[in-house]
Amino acid sequence: MEPIKTHRDLKVYTKSFEAAMRIFVLSKSFPKEEAYSLTDQIRRSSRSVSSNISEAFRRRKYPKSFTNKLNESEAEAAKTQNWLDFAVACSYISQDDHETLNQEYENIIGMLVNMQRHPDKWSI
Repeated sequence: MEPIKTHRDLKVYTKSFEAAMRIFVLSKSFPKEEAYSLTDQIRRSSRSVSSNISEAFRRRKYPKSFTNKLNESEAEAAKTQNWLDFAVACSYISQDDHETLNQEYENIIGMLVNMQRHPDKWSI
C-alpha cells in the first residue's frame, strides 16, 4: 500500500469526491426552478464532504480538531442523503441512482466513523 501523503491519497476522500461529481452530473437535469434550492443544496453538501476531509487531514496534528472536521464531513454526508431522498421523491433521479448513491454515502460515513474512532492512527 502506498503511503498517504495528502488528503487525495485517502480512499474516503476519493470516494466522496467521485460521489459529489456524480451528483453534479445528475443535478444538471434538475428543473430550473430548483436551481437555488435542491440543486444548490445537494451540490454544496456533497462537495462539503470531501472538502471537510481535506481540512481534517491537515488538522491531524490536533486529534480533537481532526475528529471534529471528520464529524462535520459525516454530517454533510447524511445531509446529502437527505437531499437524495428529496431528489428521488420529486422524480429528479431514478430509484437505482438513489440506491447506488445512498449506499456510497453509507460506506463513506462508515469510513469517517472508523477514522473518528481511531484518530491516533492518523495523527502526526
